[in-house]
Amino acid sequence: MHRIIHPEGWAPARGYANGVLTPDGRLYVGGQVGWTADQRFEAKDFLGQMEQALRNIRAVVEAAGGRPEHIVRLTWYVTDKREYLARQAEVGAAYRRVMGRHFPAMTMVVVSALVEDAALVEIEATAELGRPG
Repeated sequence: MHRIIHPEGWAPARGYANGVLTPDGRLYVGGQVGWTADQRFEAKDFLGQMEQALRNIRAVVEAAGGRPEHIVRLTWYVTDKREYLARQAEVGAAYRRVMGRHFPAMTMVVVSALVEDAALVEIEATAELGRPG
């Protein structure tokens, strides 16, 4: 049976799971936006929200017993392609601060909006943690 992963101290998820761990050790991390554990957007800019979303992914992976290097896929949803392209050096530096030099398979999709009105980016992940025990 799969196990729901919810980092300690996070506000309850509303109608979704932050992470689902399968018996074979595959972890699916639901789309993470740039809000904090209490679901507040402290960062109003793309770069700040992106870094927070990555920290959120890392928190879910770690709550399941994994590390960033276990992440095998990231799918990014961004609302502003131009800002992402204009700030690629800063994006890379922020990414490395959170994930180190681990670069899984990635896809980026430009969308017109996200469900959370304040969100500028949402990132989902898949990690391979291996069988427990």
